[in-house]
Amino acid sequence: MRFVGAALAAGALLLATPTVAAAPQDAVPWVKAGPTVPLSIRAHGKVLRFQVEQALTPAEQEQGLMFRKSMPATHGMIFPMSPPRPQTFWMKNTYIGLDIIFIGADRRILQVSANAVPLSEAIVGCDGQVAAVLELNAGAAKKMGIKAGDKVSW
Repeated sequence: MRFVGAALAAGALLLATPTVAAAPQDAVPWVKAGPTVPLSIRAHGKVLRFQVEQALTPAEQEQGLMFRKSMPATHGMIFPMSPPRPQTFWMKNTYIGLDIIFIGADRRILQVSANAVPLSEAIVGCDGQVAAVLELNAGAAKKMGIKAGDKVSW
């Protein structure tokens, strides 16, 4: 997933950045999963557990899950943001469908954008003050009952 940014003014920077051509994961040596941390979501009285990669630097956030061909069912990626702000993403060069989950400063889910379309350049965003974004495999939120108001910890 390519991290688009809070304002489209950041789009000028993205346009100035050389575009990486779509390539299979095994053909791009720098595309590999990083270390993971535990993440849990309290949803409908249950605790759902995941292992997530952290996208901490601007480069990691821009790279996101681009070029990956698959992701284990209980894995994902978290994009912490400081300070919290409105946030947008797109699916350019992202081969797997994703649920994009926007999290507020209180670590409660603000919005679930389900089933983001692979390779789409359509903007997926949240106008609220977003402190983190969690990406899970498409359909995971519906299957597990994850919704706005659920509490996220990592």
